[in-house]
Amino acid sequence: MRFVSFEYRGKASYGLWKDESNWLQVPAAFAAQYPDLKSVIAANQLDALEAAAVQAGEPVKASDAQLLPVIANPGKVFCVGLNYKTHVAEMKRADSEHPAIFTRFADSLSAHGAPLPKPAATTRFDFEGELAVIIGQGGRNIAQADAWDHIAGYACFNDGTARDWQRHTHQWTPGKNFPATGPLGPFMATRKAIPDVNQLTLESRLNGQVMQHASVADLIFTLPVIIEYLSGFTNLSPGDVIATGTPGGVGDKREPPVYMNAGDVIEVEITGLGTLRNVVTNAGL
Repeated sequence: MRFVSFEYRGKASYGLWKDESNWLQVPAAFAAQYPDLKSVIAANQLDALEAAAVQAGEPVKASDAQLLPVIANPGKVFCVGLNYKTHVAEMKRADSEHPAIFTRFADSLSAHGAPLPKPAATTRFDFEGELAVIIGQGGRNIAQADAWDHIAGYACFNDGTARDWQRHTHQWTPGKNFPATGPLGPFMATRKAIPDVNQLTLESRLNGQVMQHASVADLIFTLPVIIEYLSGFTNLSPGDVIATGTPGGVGDKREPPVYMNAGDVIEVEITGLGTLRNVVTNAGL
């Protein structure tokens, strides 16, 4: 199952992703009970959403609608830094006993196909292709053995980063939270549709050139470890998003460095999760 959020006829909506150009909008009666994809996840009604959309959903052409971040209104967005050995090495950082966690604001997210605004305040706008996890069942102090039961699904993520702002201090938050710099999508595939994340391959391409290529099996801190750690200090809620880290190959550590500029096309592709594609523009702010 693949689910998508979009704006159609001036209203936020959601439904099934059939392909890049065709979606099925949730029937009005179902949407009246569950106004967004997050509420469907919270009610554990993804199967019911699929059945309702297949039976009575309205076909929607991508040309007539606008994608939203697949979870358009997450309560929390967590990001894991330095979670592939190749990235730890290129950043010249020591190994850590615990995951490095930072957060994004919901308004820093964007959608597949949306312009990716390069902040006017940075000259070092970088890409980070990542696997994103969407929480299903929430909770606190979730054991690693139970963590998979708390995952609703997965999506591609691009942690667009203003490297200069990231390094103003030891705190990374400013460089990670410029508006609309974190595309999430194009759709969410359920955990049942992706039975083994270790079989997934992640690839980032800038203007068609491969910049990052790695197996998700190379994560230092696995998804159960991350979920256990996060739920150890805060409540995880349905629809929360966890970006699990980026592999080596980021632009900032290349010789010479490679940064994103207006007109560039950045793509993040993950096996079974489609290709997240955005064209960089000048933000003006």
